[in-house]
Amino acid sequence: MCLLKAHIHRHLAQEARGCTYLVLWLDCDREGENICFEVINCTGIPENEVGRRIFRARFSSVTEKDISNAMDNLVLPNKDEALAVDARQEIDLKVGVAFTRFQTRYFQGKYGNLDSRVISYGPCQTPTLGFCVQRYQQINTFKPEKFWSLRTYIIKDGDEIQLEWDRKKLFDFDVTVMFQKMVPSDGALKITDISVKEECKARPPGLNTVNLLKVASSALGIGPQTAMHMAERLYIQGYISYPRTESTAYPASFDFRSVLSTLAHNPLWSNNVRTLMDAGFVKPRQGHDVGDHPPITPMRLAPEEALETDAWRLYQYICQHFIGTVSHDCIYTRTAVEFASGGEIFRCVGHRVTSKGFTSIMPWLAVGENNLPTFKKGDTINIHKVDIYEVRLMSFSQPHNT
Repeated sequence: MCLLKAHIHRHLAQEARGCTYLVLWLDCDREGENICFEVINCTGIPENEVGRRIFRARFSSVTEKDISNAMDNLVLPNKDEALAVDARQEIDLKVGVAFTRFQTRYFQGKYGNLDSRVISYGPCQTPTLGFCVQRYQQINTFKPEKFWSLRTYIIKDGDEIQLEWDRKKLFDFDVTVMFQKMVPSDGALKITDISVKEECKARPPGLNTVNLLKVASSALGIGPQTAMHMAERLYIQGYISYPRTESTAYPASFDFRSVLSTLAHNPLWSNNVRTLMDAGFVKPRQGHDVGDHPPITPMRLAPEEALETDAWRLYQYICQHFIGTVSHDCIYTRTAVEFASGGEIFRCVGHRVTSKGFTSIMPWLAVGENNLPTFKKGDTINIHKVDIYEVRLMSFSQPHNT
């Protein structure tokens, strides 16, 4: 590593000979700012030349437009951000060394047969490991537990409809049986309330790194580290904007139409995009702007055959997410019908989508349609059957029906 650094130092010093100006094109984050000043030191150009011979280019993607714009609007490298990185690195080192020495001596004294000369501590890694251990212990110490609930069924217009019990679940089987007897299977339910409301499922905000990695892991089956490498590769190839960002809000000057015009040439979503451009797209929801980079955005059309399968799937999601952010919200009608019998309340809920909005391009987020037959408040309807069903919590997070 030292030889590599020495080689880079010599290379930069050699390239800088006779240069009139130095323009720094490093990543636009604190680490990039810190590297800017490392480069300045390697070139031998005095730091007091900042603003006269030394300039900084800021950009979030490597498209021709962004690169040209960065060159036309050069700024100064930020010394304070560079020093902040130096300070953090020094603090991390000192804290890591101090805690490593402490816990190594502590555990070696407590466990004489401990097979480890050094038990290292990382200011970031060790607390994260603590969260993992805590979750692991929660899962391992979880005890499966049964609970019971009532399932009441009615027949309406020839269709069997299952009603949800207002009490949800009980952990006592005998009490559940008691409530079942209060609602006789040969009795009737009275319709006590009908509510019809128009509801909205909001379009997503801009895509940041954390949410991209969540989707990659949970929906695409791509691990976070692999997904990050793929995203960085897509960025270097000019297909997406800088993938390391915490922001979910776009800057006021962001050119949405230009990105949509680019995406309109892909047949997978060209119809959605052209509809938005003709009918009028909406600005994304108000997200969170931490001042680092815009949300992850497609910048150039990528041919599917030019990318590996998983890289294409990741790029495809980024495109769909962006189109979703400028699409309209999903609008649907929610109908809830309340029934009563034996002092117990039951409900059924139906959804009817009136405008798909962003879910037309992100169908996995679609509202499930469930149209109910027509009911009238005050009417009665015969109970078809009342069942008790058992559910066992098989893990810390997953129930299992039996």
